[in-house]
Amino acid sequence: MLRSCCVYGTGILCVLLLIAGIAMALTHVFQKLINKTIKEQIVLENGTEAFSVFQNPPPPVYMQFYFFNLTNPAEVLNGDKPFVLQVGPYTYREYRPKEEVKFLDNGTRVQAVNPKTYVFEPNMSRGSEDDIIRTVNIPAVTVMEKTKDRWFEGLVSALMKSIGVGVFGTFRVGDLLWGYEDPLLKLIQKFITMDDHFGLFYNKNGTYDGDYIFFTGKQNYQDFARIDKWNGNSTLSWWSTEGCNRINGTDGASFHPVITKTEKLYIFSSDLCRSIYAQYESDVSVRGVSGFRFVPPSEVFANVTINPDNAGFCVPAGNCLGSGLLNVSVCKDGAPIIMSSPHFYQADDRFVQDVFGMNPNKEEHETVVDVNPLTGMLLRVEKRVQLNVYLHQIQGFSQTGKIRTLVFPVMYLNESVLIDEESAKKLYAVVTEANVIINIPFIVISVGILLGIIFIVLMCRQQTSPSTEAERQPLLSS
Repeated sequence: MLRSCCVYGTGILCVLLLIAGIAMALTHVFQKLINKTIKEQIVLENGTEAFSVFQNPPPPVYMQFYFFNLTNPAEVLNGDKPFVLQVGPYTYREYRPKEEVKFLDNGTRVQAVNPKTYVFEPNMSRGSEDDIIRTVNIPAVTVMEKTKDRWFEGLVSALMKSIGVGVFGTFRVGDLLWGYEDPLLKLIQKFITMDDHFGLFYNKNGTYDGDYIFFTGKQNYQDFARIDKWNGNSTLSWWSTEGCNRINGTDGASFHPVITKTEKLYIFSSDLCRSIYAQYESDVSVRGVSGFRFVPPSEVFANVTINPDNAGFCVPAGNCLGSGLLNVSVCKDGAPIIMSSPHFYQADDRFVQDVFGMNPNKEEHETVVDVNPLTGMLLRVEKRVQLNVYLHQIQGFSQTGKIRTLVFPVMYLNESVLIDEESAKKLYAVVTEANVIINIPFIVISVGILLGIIFIVLMCRQQTSPSTEAERQPLLSS
C-alpha cells in the first residue's frame, strides 16, 4: 500500500511541477503584457495621465539655497585660506508648469517652454532675504577677467578703487539671488558691454530657460520625454568634442517607463550647460511605492585620466581643473564660474582642503533620483549643485593682493521633489494591480500545489491505516 501511495504521490508531484513551470512561463508572459500596456499608455498626448503630469508636475517642488559666509576677507587677500560658515537654507516654493505646448509631426514630438517661479517660504527658511552675506564680488571678478591684459585695464583698476570695489563684498540674500543694479557694471559700460544688473538667478524668476522640443514616446517608449532640441538646436556649441556637446536625455522631470537597473538615466541641465547621467544604486520605497535610486557616479565629473570622455569639458581645450569640477565660464558670459557638488563632494581633496569649512558627505551632498521603474514617475529627487568662483592673482589689478589660486564656494542649491500623498496612492494602486496580474499564475499554481500535497498526504494516510475491525485486531493482540 505504501509503495502504491509513493508512486501515485510522485506522479501527482511531477504533474504539479510541470504545471508550476508553465505558471512561471505565464508569469513572464503576463509581465511582458503589463510592460507593453504601460509603454503604450505612457505617451505624451492629450487625455493621458502622463501628459497631465508632464504639463503640471505634482507639487510640491522646493528650492533651497545655502550660502558660504566669508569670515576672513583681509587674511585671504594676504594669502591665507578662506574660512567660511554655511548659512541657510533660504527656501522657495517652485512652480514649473509647461506652457505654449504644441504637438508636432503627427504627435511624435511636442514643443513647450518651462517657466519657473519662486516664492519665498519664511517658515521653511533659516533667515530672511534681508540677511547680509560676505562673499566674492562676482561682477568685479568678472570685469577683471574680461579686461586683464587690455589697454584700459589700468583705468578699470583705478575706477574700482574710486568706488571702493574689490574681490569681496557684502550683499543682501535677495539681491544676490534675484539681481541688483551693480555700480561697477553700470560704470564699466564705457569700456565693455555688460548688463548693469547681476544676480545668481537674475532673470530666472518667472521666466524660462529655453524652448524645448520633446519626443512623445509614441514611436518608441524609451524616447518618452527625451529632448530632441533645445533653443532650436539638437547639440550644444560650448564644448570642444561632439560627445560633450550632445543633448542627452530628458529635462529630469520625467523618464520613460519600464526602467531597468542596468541602464543609465540621462538628464540635460541648462544650469550645468551639459548632459549628465545617473546609474542604479539601490532599491527604495517612497510613501509605500517601490522605486530604484539612481545617482550620478563620480565618473561624470572625473578628470580626463579617469574619464577621457570629459576632455571636451576642459576650458580652454587642455586646461582641466581636476575631478569633481566643471568650468562653465563659456556659457556664463565669461564669468569665472565653476560648478561642483556641494562642499566639493566627490571632487579632488585639494579643493576641500583649500577652504576651511568644507565637510562633504554623501547623505547631504549627493544628487539622487528615486523613480518608479514601471511607470518612470519620479518619487523623490534631490538635485544638489554648488556654484564656485575661480580666484587668482591678476597682474594689473592690485585688488587681488596676494590671494592664492583657489576655487571659492559661493553657495549651493538643493532642488527637491517628493511625490505628494494623493499621487503616491494613485501610483501605489497602479503598481499593486500590475503586480497582482503578473502573479496570478504563480498564486493559482501555489494554491494548486498546496492542495495537491494535502491530497497526497490524506490519500497516503488512508491507504496505510487499517480500515476494518479485522485489520486492526492483529495490531491490538500484538
